[in-house]
Amino acid sequence: MHTTVEWIRADERLPYDGAGILAAVTGRYPGEQEDDPDSLSGQEFWLVLPMYFRRIHPVEESGEIIENCFYDSDGVVRFPIGGPTCEEMVTHWAEMPSLPGMDIQRIYGKDVGRALRALP
Repeated sequence: MHTTVEWIRADERLPYDGAGILAAVTGRYPGEQEDDPDSLSGQEFWLVLPMYFRRIHPVEESGEIIENCFYDSDGVVRFPIGGPTCEEMVTHWAEMPSLPGMDIQRIYGKDVGRALRALP
């Protein structure tokens, strides 16, 4: 079963602060002159990654404040296309799908076990 995803252009609208989203990211893999030409090294890419969006994102190490950015679980910060330039840009974003058999995206605590037992 496939779920239809509504992709939203990152240069037209941004998610709400703290949103967990899917992001279409474009960039280029780093490359070296001696790399195998058949490897992904140095090639452009456009792929989907799970990310979060922040209106204001403090960088603990430097004290810098970054505005309107997407970041992943590894702490890599990316900007929407049309925004500040970075090596990997977010072209589109989509809301995460709902949990199986539900119309919500997250459950916490004791409600998790109840929800899992209710699944067919």
